[in-house]
Amino acid sequence: MGMFDYFRSSYYLDESFVDVICQTKDIEDGIGGTMTQYWLSPDGQLYRIDYSETADFVELKEGDEGYQEGKLSMLNFKWISNGTHGRVIPMYGFTKYITVYPESWDGEWEHWPECRIHFKGGVLQDYECSSKGEWKYETH
Repeated sequence: MGMFDYFRSSYYLDESFVDVICQTKDIEDGIGGTMTQYWLSPDGQLYRIDYSETADFVELKEGDEGYQEGKLSMLNFKWISNGTHGRVIPMYGFTKYITVYPESWDGEWEHWPECRIHFKGGVLQDYECSSKGEWKYETH
């Protein structure tokens, strides 16, 4: 199945996409996703959420809380929040069609909702939501 990216939307796309975590493999070309988080704002701007450098890697020593005897030193560590907050980075140069779908769905596979979204310069241009069983693809 491979990896994917997370997509959340504060822009109303369809009732199936309100307050849900979605997934997509379409944002990052050639690799299908790196579990990066994206957010669509209420005004239709796409953002990438960046949490890098918000925690520090700390190697645990004997006597430290969480230290495990016999474990390799490089595996005896923990991440400690350093007080730095993440960043919300606008995707101004992003022009592409993507398909997003809810991370989980209680219904039949054929009715799993999907939303095809068109972005130009990182801004939503148009979209079409449907379920897997309703898509009608045409080839030319």
